[in-house]
Amino acid sequence: MNYEKQIEKSHYEFSRYMSKQRWCSLWHQIDEIQKLKPKSVLEIGPGPGLFKTIIANLGIVIETLDIDPDLRPDHVASATDIPFDDGFFDVVCAFQMLEHLPYEVSLKAFGEMVRVSSRSVVISLPDAQRVRHYHIGSSDFLVPRLQLVVPVHKFEGEHYWEINKRGYSLARVTDDLTKKIRLAKTYRVYEYPFHRFFVFVR
Repeated sequence: MNYEKQIEKSHYEFSRYMSKQRWCSLWHQIDEIQKLKPKSVLEIGPGPGLFKTIIANLGIVIETLDIDPDLRPDHVASATDIPFDDGFFDVVCAFQMLEHLPYEVSLKAFGEMVRVSSRSVVISLPDAQRVRHYHIGSSDFLVPRLQLVVPVHKFEGEHYWEINKRGYSLARVTDDLTKKIRLAKTYRVYEYPFHRFFVFVR
């Protein structure tokens, strides 16, 4: 399947893209990967390239894949047809990328990520359920707000779907993603709860 890029390279200009919230999400990306102690990582959809730069500086061999040559990935290819053998990389990751594909296509891309990983897959996805921050003494925590009306997702040129929009409940998405690999944990970034992380292990 061939898909055209949705986002121009200019979208990733630092001042407009890397908010403090995104920095917090980037920290979690790096933290989750380095805790797995991989020797090799494949990142699908490198965006501005910050993740690759930092991971490489930690001494981890990392390669990137994207359909957009303007982002200067190591490999220009589709996520639905990753050009590597089974288990080629220790860890495969994609952060805020799969929602840029129609849902069924994103599941195919995820299946390809599972195929070329030997140990783990780490992703983050948008979660539309609203949350409130509560502060009690020295403890901070997130509590989801009850959504009496589940919002309908409208495609506006980027996201085809989001978790907790109508038809894409967390339970459904989790069930679909765990058909070929085990979910170790999922959580929302405290500073940016729109980003939900999933860590899968074999």
